[in-house]
Amino acid sequence: MSSRLHGFPGGLILDGHKAISSGRPSMRAAIPERLFIPLQQHIGEPAEALVRPGQRVLKGEVIGAASGYFSVPVHASTSGTVVEVADHPVPHPSGLKCACVVIEADGEDTWFERSTIADPTRLDPAALRNLIRKAGVVGMGGAGFPTFVKLNPGPGRHVKTVILNGAECEPYITCDDRLMRERPGAIVAGAEIIRRATQAERCVIGVEENKPEAYQALRDAASDGVEVVQVPVRYPIGGEKELIQVLTGREVPSDGLPAEVGVLVQNVATAAAVYEAVEKGQPLISRYVTVTGSGVSEPRNLEARIGTPLRDLLEQCGMREGEVTSLIMGGPMMGFSLRDADVPLVKTSNCVLAETGPDSNAGLPVLPCIRCGSCAQVCPVKLLPQQLYWYARAKDFDKVQDHHLFDCIECGCCAYVCPSNIPLVQYYRFAKTEIWGQEREREKADLARRRHEARLARLEREKREREARHRAKRAVLSGKDQKMEGDAAKQAAIRAALERAKAKRSSSGDRQEGAARQRTD
Repeated sequence: MSSRLHGFPGGLILDGHKAISSGRPSMRAAIPERLFIPLQQHIGEPAEALVRPGQRVLKGEVIGAASGYFSVPVHASTSGTVVEVADHPVPHPSGLKCACVVIEADGEDTWFERSTIADPTRLDPAALRNLIRKAGVVGMGGAGFPTFVKLNPGPGRHVKTVILNGAECEPYITCDDRLMRERPGAIVAGAEIIRRATQAERCVIGVEENKPEAYQALRDAASDGVEVVQVPVRYPIGGEKELIQVLTGREVPSDGLPAEVGVLVQNVATAAAVYEAVEKGQPLISRYVTVTGSGVSEPRNLEARIGTPLRDLLEQCGMREGEVTSLIMGGPMMGFSLRDADVPLVKTSNCVLAETGPDSNAGLPVLPCIRCGSCAQVCPVKLLPQQLYWYARAKDFDKVQDHHLFDCIECGCCAYVCPSNIPLVQYYRFAKTEIWGQEREREKADLARRRHEARLARLEREKREREARHRAKRAVLSGKDQKMEGDAAKQAAIRAALERAKAKRSSSGDRQEGAARQRTD
C-alpha cells in the first residue's frame, strides 16, 4: 500500500470543540460505591450470569460467560460483593433495561489471579484470538463487535493490511487522542498482535492532522511493521469505509466487508485492550471516556471502570447540577440522548456530552423538503438521502432497501445541512428498525412453518410405521391361521387313517371268526 492519501465523497468541516477536554491529562476515576455491569455490551448474544447475590468477586473475575459464538464474557471491574442480578437501565437509544450484575465495591480493588504470556509471538493466530475472546475485548469505537470474530476473516479472505482508526473525527470526543498521547506503546504492541492474529503484511495507524501530539507519540513508539499516517480533518473520515478509502484508495463494495478488499480496521483503544489481554492477562474492565460539554466545569478524559454510573463521572468533572438540559452518549452527530445520568458506563461508551441551555435545533419547525440536493452532496457513501427519506416516510421498505439504506452509516451529515430541519437520520433509523423487526417476524414465521411441516411429516411417518406394524401383525396372524388349518387337516387325515385301519382290522377279524366256525361245523 502506498502512503499516498486518497479522498472520499461528501463530508463536512465541523467545529471540533476538542480543546476543552484534550488539554488536560487523563485522570483515573474513583471507584463507585456500586457498579452496574450489563451482561449485554456487545453485538451478539448476551453473556450468561455466573454469580449470585451475596457472592464475593475479585477484580477481573468472570461474572458472565459467553453464550454463543457471537458473544464474549463479562468481568468484574473491581472487588466486592454481588448485590443482585437484575434488569437496570443501560445506555441505549431505546431506553430499555438490560440484565446487570450489581457489585457493591469493597474499596480494596483486589485482582483476580491473572496469567501472563512470556512471549506472545510464539502463539499461533487461533491461540491469540482465544486469549482476546476470554478477555471480553470488543470494538471500542462504538460498534461493540466481538474482536476475536473480526480477527478471523474466514476462508478465502486474506487480510493484507490492518488499519488502526485514530481519526476520532466527531466533535467533542477526545478519549482516543489522550490515549494515543499517553499510551502509544500499548497501541503499537496491540497493533503487532492484531497483525500476527490476522497474518497481515503491514499495519497503518491513521491519525487526524489536528492531533499532532498523538501523531508524534505514535511515531516515536512505532515498530518496523507499523506506519503512522496523518489524514485530513474532515468528518466522517473516522468511518470505517471512509478511512479505508483515504488510506488505500480501495472502495468497500455495497453491503460488503473490509475483508473483501483485504483490509481489517480496529480502533486504537481496541488495540490497547488487545495488548492488555494478551501480554498482561487483563480483561477489558475499564476504558478512557470523554466527559465534556457546557454542563461540566472541568471537561476532561477519565479512565473509568465499566459499570460506573455516569452520574459519578459527571460529578467528578464538576457537573452543574440543575443546569444540564441534555445528556448525550457519544458525540453530537452520531450520539443518542440519555433519559438520565444513572445508566452505567459500558465498553462502547466513548463520550458523555452534558449541555446546558436550549438545543440549537430545538423548537425549529420541520419544513417540507425543497429538493435542494445538499444532503446528497455531503453524503460520504454516495446515497440519495432525499429518496431514502421519502420511502422511509411512506414505509415503503422494499424501495428503501433498493436505495441501499443499510449502507448508511448514520453520520448525520445530511440532517446537519438540511435547510428544512428534517430529522433525516431518525427516519433512516426507523426504517432499519422496522426492517429488522420484519426480518425477525419472518424468521419466527419460517421457524413456525418448519416446525409445523416437521410435525406433519412426523405424524405421516408414524402413521406409515403403524400401518406397517399392523400389516406385519396381520401377516403373522394369517400365517398362524393357515398353520392351524394345516394342522387340523393333518389331524383329520390321521384320524381318518386310524378309522380305516380300525375298520380294516375289524373286518379281518370277522372273516377269521367265520372261517373258524365253518371248520368246527
